Amino acid sequence: MPSPTQRPVTIALDAMGGDFGPDVVIPAALDILSDTEVNLILVGQEDVLRERLQARNADRHERIRLHHATQTVNMNELPSQALRFKKDSSMRVAINLVKTGEADACVSAGNTGALMATARFVLKTLPGIDRPAICTTIPARRGHTHVLDLGANVDSKAEHLLQFAVMGSVLVNAVDNIEAPRIALLNIGEEEIKGNEQVKQAAALLNASPIHYVGFVEGDGIFMEDVDVVVCDGFVGNVALKTSEGVAQLIRHFMEQEFKRNILTRLAGLVALPVLRAFSRKIDPRLYNGASLLGLQGTVIKSHGGADALAFANAIKIAMLEVQNAVPQRIAKHLAALQAQRQAL
Repeated sequence: MPSPTQRPVTIALDAMGGDFGPDVVIPAALDILSDTEVNLILVGQEDVLRERLQARNADRHERIRLHHATQTVNMNELPSQALRFKKDSSMRVAINLVKTGEADACVSAGNTGALMATARFVLKTLPGIDRPAICTTIPARRGHTHVLDLGANVDSKAEHLLQFAVMGSVLVNAVDNIEAPRIALLNIGEEEIKGNEQVKQAAALLNASPIHYVGFVEGDGIFMEDVDVVVCDGFVGNVALKTSEGVAQLIRHFMEQEFKRNILTRLAGLVALPVLRAFSRKIDPRLYNGASLLGLQGTVIKSHGGADALAFANAIKIAMLEVQNAVPQRIAKHLAALQAQRQAL
């Protein structure tokens, strides 16, 4: 596993992944380069990428390097097929660059299942981690909440939830600079008697761990409780994430309808415009784009497939932050300490 980098961060971008490929990745890359010292490797069909860069007078940018890849992973492609038959895909090559140390992290908007399967195969999991998890931030009353797992594992055991909690705690400590992140388990109630056996067993493991475990939270607790990390099974987490995204879109839809209803509501909308813009910025999903694939021996960030340039640039920033704070190395250290503690009991 690469040691924490002391040189400028280098990020490999899967330039062909996602719904829009280089039409989003290249503008996002150029935006990032304008205000950071990062180095970028654009991975994909070199002639296509060079043409797009030339159109923006950026084909000779000193902090952009092109790395040719002949294949692309489709958004609906089976992970097993991508892993077996797409060994020269832009996704696989970008992850390989992390493995060899040419890049410190990989960012891709491509097929989530293929990205997780490929990253796990190429980079391997950290010692003490059975399954990697997908973690992202969700806007909340007190700022944001980190939630994991969001879909990588749909049949997690209690031990897996403990591992997710460790990874989430280390991540928040590293990137948010919180000394003892507050960890909660997502459940159907806050009482100890609530929940299935999986959640109850996970609670027992967390209570016996050095993690700052604060108990169960219900779905609304992701947004309203004073917690830093919410841990859950990937099936539950993905449903919770998609539900929250749908509610945000519904609120926008209803507000737009009401302000357009007649001349009076249009005037009211003009008066309320500064407040509406501030509200919109706080719940803008583009500012939270970029999910971490935690538990790997390297940094891999998943961008939403339909991300625009602003959203993809945010995913690159998350990759930079995790590299600069040596998140995989910190997770490995905490897992080793937890294992030693458990063996001593």
